[in-house]
Amino acid sequence: MTKTTIQVIGMHCASCAANIEKALHKKDGISKAIVNFANEKAFVEYDEEKIDLDQIHQVIVDTGYKTIKEEKAAAAVDLEKEARVKEIKTLKWKFWLSLGLSAPLMYLAMGPGPHMALVQFILATGVMIIGYKFFTSGIITVFKTRQANMDTLVSLGVGTAYLYSLFSPQNLYYETAAFLITFILLGKYLEALAKGKTSEAIKKLLGLQPKTAMVIRDGQEKEISIAEMLAGDLVLVKPGQKIPVDGEIIEGYSSVNEAMITGESIPIEKTVGSQVIGATINKTGSFTFKATKVGKDTVLAQIIKFVQDAQGSKAPIQKLADKISAYFVPTVLLMGILAFIFWFWTGQSFIFALTIMITVFIIACPCALGLATPTAVMVGTGMGAQNGILIKNAESLQMAHSIDTVVFDKTGTLTKGKPELTNIVSYEESEEVVLGLAASIEKNSEHPLADAVVRGAQKQRLDPKPVQNFQALPGKGVTAKIEKHQILLGNRKLMAENKIEIAKAEADLEKLENEGKTVMLLAAAKKLFGLIAVADTIKENAQETVTSLQKTKKKVVMITGDNMRTAKAIAKQLGIKHVLAEVLPQDKAREVKKLQKNKHKVAMVGDGINDAPALIQADLGIALGSGTDIAIEAGDMVLIKDDPRDVVKAMQLSRYAMKKIKQNLFWAFFYNSLGIPIAAGILYPFTGFLLNPMIAGAAMAFSSVSVVSNSLLMKRYKI
Repeated sequence: MTKTTIQVIGMHCASCAANIEKALHKKDGISKAIVNFANEKAFVEYDEEKIDLDQIHQVIVDTGYKTIKEEKAAAAVDLEKEARVKEIKTLKWKFWLSLGLSAPLMYLAMGPGPHMALVQFILATGVMIIGYKFFTSGIITVFKTRQANMDTLVSLGVGTAYLYSLFSPQNLYYETAAFLITFILLGKYLEALAKGKTSEAIKKLLGLQPKTAMVIRDGQEKEISIAEMLAGDLVLVKPGQKIPVDGEIIEGYSSVNEAMITGESIPIEKTVGSQVIGATINKTGSFTFKATKVGKDTVLAQIIKFVQDAQGSKAPIQKLADKISAYFVPTVLLMGILAFIFWFWTGQSFIFALTIMITVFIIACPCALGLATPTAVMVGTGMGAQNGILIKNAESLQMAHSIDTVVFDKTGTLTKGKPELTNIVSYEESEEVVLGLAASIEKNSEHPLADAVVRGAQKQRLDPKPVQNFQALPGKGVTAKIEKHQILLGNRKLMAENKIEIAKAEADLEKLENEGKTVMLLAAAKKLFGLIAVADTIKENAQETVTSLQKTKKKVVMITGDNMRTAKAIAKQLGIKHVLAEVLPQDKAREVKKLQKNKHKVAMVGDGINDAPALIQADLGIALGSGTDIAIEAGDMVLIKDDPRDVVKAMQLSRYAMKKIKQNLFWAFFYNSLGIPIAAGILYPFTGFLLNPMIAGAAMAFSSVSVVSNSLLMKRYKI
């Protein structure tokens, strides 16, 4: 399946989005379509063999809307910005012009004489022309899709008042029709301004990337555009400049401010071999780096994609609002007509019943329902991205607040993943022989423990021996041939499988493992030669993270391939009571599943590579990774800073976002539940109160604005 994002122009309400979704889902070849009214985008998954991109655009156009066709992302962003600015400007001048024509109408409506009817007609007609799109959209949509939308209600309400005035000069409602259009235009203008602010996070991220880079080609310095850069280019960066793309420093030294990507305010020291991230700012020194990732592969491009995908997705909580929006307009039409029939039938005048019907049509607004969830999701995911917390979709944002069990992988997640060699014990040969054999075999391994052994041998200036038939055995160790001897290096399981007697090492094993060290047993020629112990240091903020989670009544579990004794020693330092030890990488997912079977909502926190199956199995997969390792497909969230405290922050952000979504949905439902009955005249028999259509128009216009504004208040929240 191919994924695409299409900018849609001309949506006026949640019903518009629903109509486009229905039209897209009807087309063969489209497997998924989500239309986001808040950011005016359609997210479509389709089979290129059955339908092409032009045909998808055409479906949207045939439904009565416009799309932006553009292949290049940068150009598409510019076109989108241009379209939004144009929309805001258009709505602004339309509102002021409508107000200018409507204000005299209010005065003239009170004036005597039939000659005033002609002036009122001219002024009201001017307003109708300004707001003609409400009529074209409302009527054309019904004919094209056989579905009504918000504009259908507006055009019926306003059109009825206008036409009645035209054919009944004794009862003029021109001022009502004109002011309804004016208030609705004001609401749309304020809504467009507010919606623009919800996507500010994307705009800020897009604005981070520099436009040009200084590259060295054929020995010459040359300034080129970012779009022309290639992987492998040598790039020169001077003090104060932005780093254009991702790469590795090959010459020079500096400190780099990575706050715009990771949210970490302290500059990071960079030397030869250090990784640098595009869009970060070089502080003091100059350096040359080799570009490793350009274009859509850079960290910044990945972040933007994460945020765009998340902002286009739908949270499960939105399903109820979508269902209601789908049936909302037809229901309101029916209620308005029934209200008219009821009041006219009970003896009220035609004018009275007509006013009731117009008021019901106008006050109903599914827009607030359609904006309640996506605006909060857009602001929440944007805030997360600016703080180094990448949330893949709205479902993950919602899920995070309901997690009750957090499972942490040990190595690289709770610990630094850079263990140091601490002990060498020999039973047959000297300690140098034990370390030399271990380092020779581990030189071929990519495991973090292997690196500690190799570095330990290098410090003692031990040269590695040639190795043959190297084999890594996940969860057990490694094996290879050195000088015709079969060498085994690993844990108890590996020794037991090869019938190596380890009784003489038990006392040393117990002592070292109780100290929280990982012990590797070395065997050669069917004998236990010795053992090597390495210790991985706990991350500075790991204990604080565990304590914070436990304070919020969450069960914290540590999972590791280490033996139980070592695992418990580390867990004790962290304050973790639940430990799953000696778990092979492929069995981690099974352990997560066991917790889920016991009715737990499980978050798995790991490095996103060895833990991929467990991350996928969990209700919420959280991948910790450095800035250059964020493209982890398995995780639902990626924490760029590699700081475990961000697990807590992600859950706090989720809880706050869900609080805002529930507030928005409550007010949207409350507004319609209260507004429609009042508009239908439910209070009239008891209090004599009848809602004026103009007040209904103002209330409808501001209902959407209030929901978006409530979502924007999230920006005050400090993560």
